[in-house]
Amino acid sequence: MPTITLRRPDDWHIHLRDGAALATTVPHCATRFGRAIVMPNLKPPVVSVADAQAYRSRILAALPNTMTFQPLMTLYLTDSTPPDEIDRAKSSGIVAGVKLYPAGATTHSAAGVTQMAKVLPVLKRMAEVGIPLLVHGEVTDPTVDVFDRERVFLERELAPLLEALPQLKVVVEHITTQEAVNFVTHAGANVAATITAHHLLHNRNDMFRGGIRPHYYCLPVLKRETHRQALVAAATGSNRRFFLGTDSAPHTRASKEHACGCAGIYTAHAGIELYAEVFAGAGALDRLEDFASCRGADFYGLPYHEQRITLQQEPWIVPTEYPFASETLSPLRAGEIIQWRIMS
Repeated sequence: MPTITLRRPDDWHIHLRDGAALATTVPHCATRFGRAIVMPNLKPPVVSVADAQAYRSRILAALPNTMTFQPLMTLYLTDSTPPDEIDRAKSSGIVAGVKLYPAGATTHSAAGVTQMAKVLPVLKRMAEVGIPLLVHGEVTDPTVDVFDRERVFLERELAPLLEALPQLKVVVEHITTQEAVNFVTHAGANVAATITAHHLLHNRNDMFRGGIRPHYYCLPVLKRETHRQALVAAATGSNRRFFLGTDSAPHTRASKEHACGCAGIYTAHAGIELYAEVFAGAGALDRLEDFASCRGADFYGLPYHEQRITLQQEPWIVPTEYPFASETLSPLRAGEIIQWRIMS
């Protein structure tokens, strides 16, 4: 059977949640990735270095003794974040970025930024000390169609910000559109993007195939097939400012299968295997290592891993559910087949 060996990859965007849920999410992530940028949208959010240090300790406490893994922490940007918190983040050695959620854009984003002007002093300080801004790139204007919110954010918010602060390092998280690919492609070397496996594998038809499919609902939402194809071309292409970020976002099965279901797709159980499917399908398996193991490390200024992992094209059936604290979650491909498996 076909195999591929690559440097141990990293996940540059993941939600691990907190508490008892870490017993599932941390081992799933650490089985595949050497490092991961951990999102700060807890309740309450991770707004200070002290919060990040405490959260990091809880993550490491959930790590099995047989595994090695480095959580890279982030701070949750609010209208009241003080610039001197950026100095503390820089000197802490554990904070890799600051996350901007437009208020109300996604899960646990109510405390997010209401106006870019309110956080400009903090963003200036980030540009000065070199801490990246990690952006959930969607506007929350109710007059903007949900399928256009990413494009409008790039035009209305991010382009002017980069013009004002051209040295600010920015990662546009979980891009979903041809417009986002174009934006990053034509931006400077200080702008990059993460791409999820689910946005590479699925288009918006999958949310409605045979009825409403709540486990395919995420934010930003899945887009047209033409956008999915643009993402695949970016991920498998030569521009090294596109790299892996799963945006694995666990929710209980009950909260997904609900009249007002939560946004998020859980992929940590197969975080690298799903990308292998994408790259194999595109005839670009030889480019998976660069996308998964090298590009993000270069952007964040971190060394590559010496350890290798081997994937084999061997189908396996995904469990229908995994434990999630006192409840369960339904992973992507629950009860279905994934074509690649980690062998070592």
